[in-house]
Amino acid sequence: MNDRFDFAFDFELDELAPANAASEEALERFWSGDLTALSQHHTTPNGSHSFVIAHDQSATWGAPDAPQVMAIAVARDLTRFTYTLETSHHATVSFAQNWLVERGCPPEKIAKVRDGLVKPADDLTLWVERQIRESGTRYEVLDNHTSDSDPYETWTLTRDSRADEAPIRVFHEECDHDANTYTMREGAFADVGAARSWLDDRSGPFPEPPEYSDHNGAVVRARIALARSTGASAAPKTDLDAPRTPPVGPAQRPVQGRLM
Repeated sequence: MNDRFDFAFDFELDELAPANAASEEALERFWSGDLTALSQHHTTPNGSHSFVIAHDQSATWGAPDAPQVMAIAVARDLTRFTYTLETSHHATVSFAQNWLVERGCPPEKIAKVRDGLVKPADDLTLWVERQIRESGTRYEVLDNHTSDSDPYETWTLTRDSRADEAPIRVFHEECDHDANTYTMREGAFADVGAARSWLDDRSGPFPEPPEYSDHNGAVVRARIALARSTGASAAPKTDLDAPRTPPVGPAQRPVQGRLM
């Protein structure tokens, strides 16, 4: 398989059997007609793994504010002729990327999205997205919200396991359709109640994490400059053909209008 953006969602599973009941159920539920591929990576040379991020149009017809980005991970055991299939929904592409990276996808391979979508508005957006993509299990997702009407925004409410101060983090993404751009910002709160209060009434500015102010912001500015110099898709290299074995478990369903 090649990494191409006209992907037709043919996972080449016809001659393989599901490795577990969860994978069989995930395939039965899978309906590619509602999906548009945004980013993908397939391992070479034997095509044992596929990683795909897609916009799920069906989410706009379901529960209000539901996440619209689907991450798909396929692992084929070509010696046993079996496969595992996992899917997970996320509010933003960066959290979908993180989910796939945790299942063995090289971050630099899933960082690039296809042309024709809205673009990051600034370097800080690129830096925050990269931080999410490469964060591992740092952020525990507590809730999320997607709005594909005015205001076009998403937010993901998380708990930061590395934060000693203000550990509740909100990642807020907002789209400017006139400029065809979007911004991603990180806010820090003492507890979930304070975060939800801000999300409900938007009183006051979005509170930046304490570490952003370290040495008058020198640390963050340096990291942003590094991200700019290395490119948005730059990331530590990994073995492309030896992804970690995906965990066995049920498919999960826990953006967005700005994507399309």
